[in-house]
Order: sequence, then structure tokens, then C-alpha cells
Amino acid sequence: MAESAAMENATATGSLVHVVCPNCGAINRFSSSRPAQAARCGKCHLALFAGKPVPVDAAAFDRHITGNTIPLVVDFWAAWCGPCKAMAPAFERAAAELEPRFRFLKVDADQAPAVSARYGISSIPTLMLFFRGQPVARNAGAMDTGRILAWVRAHDPQPQAPRA
Repeated sequence: MAESAAMENATATGSLVHVVCPNCGAINRFSSSRPAQAARCGKCHLALFAGKPVPVDAAAFDRHITGNTIPLVVDFWAAWCGPCKAMAPAFERAAAELEPRFRFLKVDADQAPAVSARYGISSIPTLMLFFRGQPVARNAGAMDTGRILAWVRAHDPQPQAPRA
């Protein structure tokens, strides 16, 4: 009963967080006052946050863009790109540090050319930050972990976030 009262209060104050499951694609909601690291998908029951980037195709990208209320950090990359390969471990470390406040996605530009074209991706790697479906910031070129963290934090569009 206390949980339903908390959910009603969260709904009233607008503090419900919507997160797309990285495993099955179901949209989940939970109160921002609850620990996000413990959140599990209501459909597949797997963890909603694993602290690592989620590789997505065009359909999954669109699902995340429209279904998440947390900011998304998207790495547009390609398997043949040397700087993309060099940046991948730094992107993973940034995901481990910043999730669940942000969801980290990886879009293979060769596998999802329509997504890359939609956002005018002309060089890779390119990082883009999205919030509630809209682009917030963009950076082309490889970055180390510290620069990724600083860039994401500098462009953080949300005043508060789910607890870790």
C-alpha cells in the first residue's frame, strides 16, 4: 500500500522516470525517489541499468529516443573506424560512471545509415546528447574518458536524476 501511495505521489509531482529496457525494449516507469540501479524490467525482469553502452539498430534507437525520459548519450561509430575503436573503452568507462543518470547507446553508422543521415552525421565518431527526443549537444571526434565525462556533464539537460 505504501508503494502505491508513493507512486501516486510521484505521478502527482511529475517525478516518474520512463526507461526503455536495453534487453527487450519495453518501456518501464519508476519513481525518481527510488534507487535506479535496482530497477528491473517489468516484462523481462532483467536489470534496466548495467553501466555499459547499449548497441542499437534503427528501430531500437527510435524506441529509446521516444521512450526514455532520461538523457541519452549516443556514439555514432563504425567498425572500420580507428578513432571509433580507440574511443570505445573510454565511452564504456563513461557509461559505467554516469549511468543511470544517462543511458549510453551505440549506433553503428554503417548498419543504421538512415539514423546517421537524419542527424547529419558526417564524421565519426560523433557523440550526441538527446533529451526527451531532442538533440541537445553534439561533438565530433574521439575523446578520452575525462573529456567525455566533462562534455556530458557540461550539457546535462536535467535538473535532478534518478538515484544511483
